[in-house]
Amino acid sequence: MGSNPTARAKLKKVANFKEYIAETVNEMVHKVTWPTWKELQSSTILVVVASVLFALAIALMDYVFGAHDVADPNTFWKGLLGSFYNMFK
Repeated sequence: MGSNPTARAKLKKVANFKEYIAETVNEMVHKVTWPTWKELQSSTILVVVASVLFALAIALMDYVFGAHDVADPNTFWKGLLGSFYNMFK
């Protein structure tokens, strides 16, 4: 194995992988600043509220611009704008 370049390359790859894992663990434990439980809760609440507001905005746009079945163009609801345009046909 001492003179086999393929075996040495494999051992070097394994050693590099082990070093990579050790450095990653060291960084995650000693260098990363993790949020406190209170910070995590407030960030989560902020994301949930923003998601709900975004979903409501999309629902409102669907309502105004007409959320109808594309496969069936003769659906009753074509949105407020569709109803407005139909009044002047």
